[in-house]
Amino acid sequence: MGIAELQAYGYFVLTFFLVVALYGYIYHLYTKKRDASGVDYESYSNMALKDDIDDTPVSALSDEKVPVEGKKK
Repeated sequence: MGIAELQAYGYFVLTFFLVVALYGYIYHLYTKKRDASGVDYESYSNMALKDDIDDTPVSALSDEKVPVEGKKK
């Protein structure tokens, strides 16, 4: 078994490992879309494209959720 044959086997094994790792990472991304706090950050992906003043906000906040100074929570 020469060095060229070892390189060929090594190339095949490395390529196979990288393909499996890539598909595993893609599977991980699609199954874990939400983080621990329950926020889906995929909805923020178009924020740079939809930044006109007339566009709807990514996450709307009502006036009730905004704390007012001087009021107790």
